Amino acid sequence: MEIKATLPDGTVRRYAQGTTIAQIAESISPSLRKNAAAGKLDGRLIDLHQPVKQDSLVEIIMLDSEEGQNIHRHSTAHLMAQAIKRIYGEKKVKLGIGPVIEDGFYYDIDIEKPLSTEDLAAIEQEMNRIVRENLPVVRRVVTREEALDIFSAFEEPLKLELIHDLPADAEISIYDQGEFSDLCRGPHLASTGGIKAFKLLNVAGAYWRGNSDNKMLQRIYGTAFIKKAQLDEHLYMLEEAKKRDHRKLGKELGLFMFSEEAPGMPFYLPKGMIIRTELEDFARGLQRERDYDEVRSPLMMNNRLWEQSGHYNHYKDNMYFTHVDDAKFALKPMNCPGHMLVYKNSLHSYRELPIRIAEFGQVHRHEFSGALGGMMRVRTFCQDDAHLFVLPEQIEAEIGKVLELIDHIYKVFGFEYKIELSTRPEDYMGSDELWDQAESSLQQVLEKRGIKYRVNEGDGAFYGPKIDFHIMDALKRSWQCGTIQLDFQMPEKFDLTYVAEDGNKQRPVVIHRAVYGSIDRFMGIITEHFSGAFPVWLSPVQAKLLPVSENYVEYGLEVKRALEKAGIRVELDSRNEKLGLKIREAQLQKVPYMLVLGEQEKNSSSVSVRRRSGSEQLPASIEEIVSQIRSDIEARV
Repeated sequence: MEIKATLPDGTVRRYAQGTTIAQIAESISPSLRKNAAAGKLDGRLIDLHQPVKQDSLVEIIMLDSEEGQNIHRHSTAHLMAQAIKRIYGEKKVKLGIGPVIEDGFYYDIDIEKPLSTEDLAAIEQEMNRIVRENLPVVRRVVTREEALDIFSAFEEPLKLELIHDLPADAEISIYDQGEFSDLCRGPHLASTGGIKAFKLLNVAGAYWRGNSDNKMLQRIYGTAFIKKAQLDEHLYMLEEAKKRDHRKLGKELGLFMFSEEAPGMPFYLPKGMIIRTELEDFARGLQRERDYDEVRSPLMMNNRLWEQSGHYNHYKDNMYFTHVDDAKFALKPMNCPGHMLVYKNSLHSYRELPIRIAEFGQVHRHEFSGALGGMMRVRTFCQDDAHLFVLPEQIEAEIGKVLELIDHIYKVFGFEYKIELSTRPEDYMGSDELWDQAESSLQQVLEKRGIKYRVNEGDGAFYGPKIDFHIMDALKRSWQCGTIQLDFQMPEKFDLTYVAEDGNKQRPVVIHRAVYGSIDRFMGIITEHFSGAFPVWLSPVQAKLLPVSENYVEYGLEVKRALEKAGIRVELDSRNEKLGLKIREAQLQKVPYMLVLGEQEKNSSSVSVRRRSGSEQLPASIEEIVSQIRSDIEARV
């Protein structure tokens, strides 16, 4: 009996019933079969060795595709688990889960021996042996009872727990490779020999199933790529990321600190505060040009406000509460409700709209201690929030202006970015009609401007859809920072109105907007993006004066006054140390301009200029170096 296989380009091919995905790939092209990772049957991922039993849409998944790479990495996770069991004994290693994650995979295991970096090297060697054995990877479907019997015999309690938790109608499959078997949905590569370049990275502790009431397991992280060159590049990027770690650089450069007295709450040191102030002033100036009014709302407000806004129902587990005069209060997790009260404080005419309210507002959101990570994941941070109160017919123009503002700011930092349109989540608030209107409005704005975007289903805010901006840093990592959210719900919740042209009261529409997102997180991102070598306008110290001996400190003070008068942040190293040491220390502090002062410079009212990017020293008059540095500051380079 024949079946018809319809390929992605619409081509229809006929095959004998039971022909496998691998055989179909081979019939199209031997190279296609060689580079295939799996297949799709009517949109469902399956193994290459699975047969096609009826007329179907058939797609070959290539190794170098995103799905192919994920299958390759998942097969590598199984390979690692098999190697660990071989080394430490089948019954001494209890397996948890081994999923694919961004750029790699991990496997949670229960083993008495604490694993070290040296152990990872031994595991890698065994993995390579299994690859050379080229063991077939075979899928078998079993009943729930068979699965329980099999993993009871293997003495795998964590797998038994997973089986018990599977839905009653779930298809249960096991993958076998040699002596190793694992509970898995699949698909997988056809054999262990198909696994290419891999590296085990580190070991960390992880509670079973993420629950702190459960046992702590050892989580082994690894990565895998189709080509060794890709793996080498990724490992280089990981090493570069370690060098650029904002926690390391923040300490070395004296930018910020953390204390056990306030976990997850950053302390800004003087130099870090300079950068933060520059970031705020940059955005503040652009907002002033665009007719934003800056406000400040209280850090703590009555809990009834958060119940009214809907934040209490959606965020109460991440909020901080206290009692004042027998009333329940909360530290604000967001600035939005405060801005609704600011708008409602006075009557508004349609002629006043759009009204643009901005705030650099400090918010507090609880995070588990294990989730905290420097400036990237904190419990309190400053949001560069703004809320635009607009007429319905002003939505598109106002969002267009915000798009232009965000683009302008990101270009100053050299960030490329991608855009997502995030739609209604499961716990959305309000009517389907208003959500349809809001989602359609955002979509039209993007499409009319020819802006590329992808739809991120279900990731909108509970009160409205949003446009999210994902910036790419120097290491090509993606960070979600800016956002534009369209909100028809808050005006209803707070009974916001304006007097329309006909004298009747109408509801404004609210546009929520952030550019940096969290200023604290943005600080961490740019610290790593620039590797601490901030552009001149952001550098805490823009010029360092380096007298060659104590004899020229007085001249150094004269030059310092001239630079300070021009608004340049300058330090004088007046220590009686060798010039080479002073230069090295200034370089470690990543100061953009090092100005060497000696007899010749003193006699000619000049300096010898050394940039952090090179070793050459060039002479310049005081007026010339002031002009040069001021030019860099104004150009924001």
